[in-house]
Amino acid sequence: MVKSKQLLTEGPIFVRFFLFTVPIIASGLLQVFYNMADNIVVGSFSNDPLALGAVGSTGTLTTLIVRLLLGFATGSGVVIAHCYGERAISKLSKSIHTAITFAFISGILLALLGFCFSDRALTLIGTKPELHSRALLYFRIICIGIPASTVYNFGSAILRAVGDSKTPLYILMTTGLANVLMNLLFVIVFGMTVDGVALATIISQYMSAATVMLALIRRKEEGTSFSFKKMEINPGLLKRIIIYGLPAGLQSTIFSLANILITSSVNTLPTTSVTANTIAGNIDGLVHTAQESFSHSAVTFAGQNLGAKKFDRIKKISLYSIIQVTAVGILLGQLILLFGDPIASLYINPAEENKELILEAVREVMGVILNTYFLCGIMNVLTGLCRGLGNSFAPMIIGIAGVCGVRIIWILFVFPLEAFNSLTGLYISMPLTWVFCVVALLITFIITWKKRVREAKIKEETEATAHSATE
Repeated sequence: MVKSKQLLTEGPIFVRFFLFTVPIIASGLLQVFYNMADNIVVGSFSNDPLALGAVGSTGTLTTLIVRLLLGFATGSGVVIAHCYGERAISKLSKSIHTAITFAFISGILLALLGFCFSDRALTLIGTKPELHSRALLYFRIICIGIPASTVYNFGSAILRAVGDSKTPLYILMTTGLANVLMNLLFVIVFGMTVDGVALATIISQYMSAATVMLALIRRKEEGTSFSFKKMEINPGLLKRIIIYGLPAGLQSTIFSLANILITSSVNTLPTTSVTANTIAGNIDGLVHTAQESFSHSAVTFAGQNLGAKKFDRIKKISLYSIIQVTAVGILLGQLILLFGDPIASLYINPAEENKELILEAVREVMGVILNTYFLCGIMNVLTGLCRGLGNSFAPMIIGIAGVCGVRIIWILFVFPLEAFNSLTGLYISMPLTWVFCVVALLITFIITWKKRVREAKIKEETEATAHSATE
């Protein structure tokens, strides 16, 4: 039986939930900061005015691949959190080894797929001809790092599932700093451009993957450590990972596809808007990452408490997580809006003749997104709660309905209209999607929670009857 201080099925919830989330927020923000560093270095020091736009043109494709695998990482985290909450050592160990083995295999396959079809994919999303060659070079180098990124994200999901949200932060603090230093070395000293920041990124990704594997190998708690000798694919556990992870991955993929549609729409606007969209995406990513961290915590807390059959705690977790993610979303959104111009200026070469046009376009995007981003946070938390309760299918359907029913229709039929053919007109589609999803997910969570309570009660009654019959 597992005994650990990292069990989240006991003790106070509100403060502990927040303290568990803080390292996840810090880890996510570090990733965003390091990505921002990539863009700042390539935009300000590469002496290539098209480099930043080229990097931004690949962002949605990279996100598409990574989020598909992150969905499966989330699925593995749900399975492991359930096992950890049940305090079952053997099943816990097999789940961890199955997840890591799957991470190695899927990461390599997706890297090959991304590399081979990168040229066609960039053409499909309407990458501007003057950016295409640079974007292709950057994206193909990034694809080489996908296996490492996959292993790191699976390893981080495993550590969070067993109550450790700090180790991934420590890893990123080290490897991310190395990424920034290599950016400066490759771009400023060696005179590289998009290839320099891409190379720095994949080196740091492999450093992160190696470090997270070492952390798992060195864990002392029984059932939670990793050994290469025990690598396996357990069919039953892999099936559960896929059942929970595939809907999450597909949902993220659909959202990424919708964002690709947004990128394609932005590509129809002036080049200054393309550059501004890259900058705004990096900046508002700070808020999105912080809010998404609460979703990861919700998965772990709900998953462990479901395994322990502590349903009253799950109710409190849902309330507290929504309160916290809303407060953080509003606070960070307004704070970044306040300092938006100085932050955005970091990305732009002072000699850029269109600097003011770019800044104006950045303000346009952030004005829509950051004032409503807390809705996205609530949507993510509700999704995480449902996944923690073992329901990944319904959030996927809701996500697809929200994207297809609201965002894509808006982009295809409203955005082309003259009154809405601007960055503001384009991005209005996002808060409309979030409102729809929040309402539907709240109803789904309540139904799922009640269903799990009934299932647990029926199981207890069945076991009690069977026990009485044997006496």
